[in-house]
Amino acid sequence: MAARDGVARRAAKPLALIPLPARVVRHQGGFTVTSATPVILHSGDPASGFAVRHFVATLARISALRLRVTTGGEVSARGAIVFRLDPGAEVAQRGGYALDVSPGGIDVVARTPAGLYYGGVTLGQLLTPDGERTASVAVPALHIQDWPAFQWRGLMLDSARHYQSVADIEQLLDWMSLLKLNVLHWHLTDDQGWRLQVPKYPLLTKIGACRKAVGPDAALTGSPGKPHCGFYTDAEVRAIVRYAAERHIIIVPEIDMPGHAQAAIAAYPWLGVTGKRPAVGTDWGVNTWLLRPDARTLKFVDDVMDEVMALFPSRYIHIGGDEAAKDQWNASPEVRAQMRRLGLKDMDALQGWFTTQVADHLAQHGRTAVGWDEVLHGKVPASTVVMSWHGPAGALQAIEQGHDVVMASSPTLYLDHYQSGLHDEPPGRPDVESLQDVYDYDPVPKGVTVAQAQRILGVQANLWAEYMPTFARVQHALFPRIAALAEVAWSPASTHDWRDFLERMPAELARWRALGIAYADSAFAPAFALSKGADGGIDVALTNQTNFGTIRYTTDGAMPNAASKAYGEPLSFPADKFTTLRAATFADDGFELAASRTQVVDAAALLTRNSDQLDTCSNQLVLRLEDDRPLQGTRPVYKVDIENMCWLWKDPPLDGVRRIALTVGNLPWNFALWTDEAKVVARAKATPAGECRIHEDSCNGPLLATLPLAPATKTKLQTTLTADIPAVSGHHKLCIFATGDPRAGLWAIGKIELIKAP
Repeated sequence: MAARDGVARRAAKPLALIPLPARVVRHQGGFTVTSATPVILHSGDPASGFAVRHFVATLARISALRLRVTTGGEVSARGAIVFRLDPGAEVAQRGGYALDVSPGGIDVVARTPAGLYYGGVTLGQLLTPDGERTASVAVPALHIQDWPAFQWRGLMLDSARHYQSVADIEQLLDWMSLLKLNVLHWHLTDDQGWRLQVPKYPLLTKIGACRKAVGPDAALTGSPGKPHCGFYTDAEVRAIVRYAAERHIIIVPEIDMPGHAQAAIAAYPWLGVTGKRPAVGTDWGVNTWLLRPDARTLKFVDDVMDEVMALFPSRYIHIGGDEAAKDQWNASPEVRAQMRRLGLKDMDALQGWFTTQVADHLAQHGRTAVGWDEVLHGKVPASTVVMSWHGPAGALQAIEQGHDVVMASSPTLYLDHYQSGLHDEPPGRPDVESLQDVYDYDPVPKGVTVAQAQRILGVQANLWAEYMPTFARVQHALFPRIAALAEVAWSPASTHDWRDFLERMPAELARWRALGIAYADSAFAPAFALSKGADGGIDVALTNQTNFGTIRYTTDGAMPNAASKAYGEPLSFPADKFTTLRAATFADDGFELAASRTQVVDAAALLTRNSDQLDTCSNQLVLRLEDDRPLQGTRPVYKVDIENMCWLWKDPPLDGVRRIALTVGNLPWNFALWTDEAKVVARAKATPAGECRIHEDSCNGPLLATLPLAPATKTKLQTTLTADIPAVSGHHKLCIFATGDPRAGLWAIGKIELIKAP
């Protein structure tokens, strides 16, 4: 009886399918699959064969089912899983399929191998409804008709800033395909690295593929003296393209031009305007090295594009066009003269001319150029696809000019933005772009007509890798937000339901664990908020970002589990004792949604803040940066405004406080600010090493403490500085700033502690 009840409960649960299919009709009954259930393929097409074998292999990694594939036999075999390629199948949309589960078996039918592949993905999810490795799975009877809402369902991977191995990229392609994403936009060149082998120009990789190790790169290479290097050979690219094609993923390569070209100019200085050879870039931001817009450079670009087209069969070739800082063009008499000869009104028009030459060369070979939305600043061919990262504005302008569009809006779809305000988040760019932010994104801008909406090819998330030096960081940034993107890209807008999506996520997380994906649990992780309670105690409120799942906690040092006490109301603790509070989040079935976090609760906790709990003074250019030391092990992460080394603690209680402890770290400066240089705040130093100053109420208020930075300059590790302060009563804002110029060495706060007199 218990087993039958369990099957009934499982059948009644929402189907744990991501992305949600276009149409699902459930029926009575079901079909049970075991390892003895035959899988029959009715197609001699090699791509169909791969789709079915990949379904079986992936299922074996996630579950205890070990299925075997045979070909031929009865088309409607009972008691089997049947995959059929049928040009007359009921779902005619590109990439579509139908999936039927009945007491007699399971039938997957599609007009194309891609449809069979996606049908296998959905069936794999039906056979892993809760992530348990069971040898028998009861699948509810149903009929699915499914096809994608958008034909471009993309992810951009930046391999220029940090190189990923071929094995890592192939893993990522596998995982993308299991979410029915079908475009990998591969960013292969930038100021900080040229990653594509071009035999006609060997220095592109001999020189352009290596840069000096700066900041955390030294930890990546093992030494500040060992450069960060890497590129992809012709053979490796062809292997990656084949691997992607088997999973119905198109790789769209990007060779960025005319800006973001410093690595190319470092290899061949004649490509630039100045004639000088720069180093391969080590600074993040907008650099000013642009390709010279002349015939010799265009011949180089044509040669590179010919190599790109030989390696990548994609119809689309991305040619960049973003952030082309024209300082060098404007300063060059030759470039200005050329602009006048061409009858162009300004440098934006000259960039448009340059882009048109490249786009026309691609068009002559049957390819279509793709460019970031800055290409609209100059006139470019209508055939150019515009990738809109400036949100609806860029898309609307492109559509009005007759361009097809891919939506890749910043900041929502820029997954280098961190996904929670928790202090254990890895480095990244503020502000928070959460799982729900991505899920709620609408690729169709308000105000477009039905006809104009047909110009929107699809949607894409971008992962810039300045702060992603390892593949583990890539996984953390992508997952689970990539699942939200998949549902936006594939599922009809009418089916979008945030709470329903969350209900389906635990099973998907379990599948990812089985596949070894190091996903972020930030959306479900407990956050601690401490406040002064009654009778001098400390109250602790527990929340999580999604308000989903049950937070369970312990106070005895043990790790929380599914049987630990559930959090309901704020907890109260005595201030004169030391309590270790641990909390984790669980789904209703006991699945751990977020690993345990720890908060020490005592009187000192109310008087301590880390950099994520402080505000920056001017919020000009805020980043969360990783320290460059230690080379091995965990490195601190700081929130800092790189243009203004200044923080605010808005309302600390200062009664009885007579001493301040400030933990600081020093980071190398590697940022290209371009037009923002004038915004950098440099403060006069009283001593050669500088100092941190703490003021009351405002940054110009009474000086409470000066903490010389000289001791911190003697080590690459964090240093805690202390100073006495005069007696102050009540709550007052604290302004903490470092003197000196951040470009000469960026000081960052790890932690500030207020210490009461004994």
